[in-house]
Amino acid sequence: MRKLRREARIDLRAIGQRIRELRSFDMTQTEFARRVHVAQSYLSALERGEKEPGAAVLLAISQEFGKSVDCVWATFYAEI
Repeated sequence: MRKLRREARIDLRAIGQRIRELRSFDMTQTEFARRVHVAQSYLSALERGEKEPGAAVLLAISQEFGKSVDCVWATFYAEI
């Protein structure tokens, strides 16, 4: 009997949406990007779900908002 392997993939759009929610409407992308030491264009791509944030970026975002990395990352995956 062959076992089916379940894989998970990261839901980048959900992560991007969460980053956008954390940033809120009170802060521009440019200001937030400066605070977490990334380019505004990279932050924009993250928020649109086009890029996968690395560990350093996730850590910077979580520290900026006083949240755990899990708050930004862990709950957003989709089963294939």
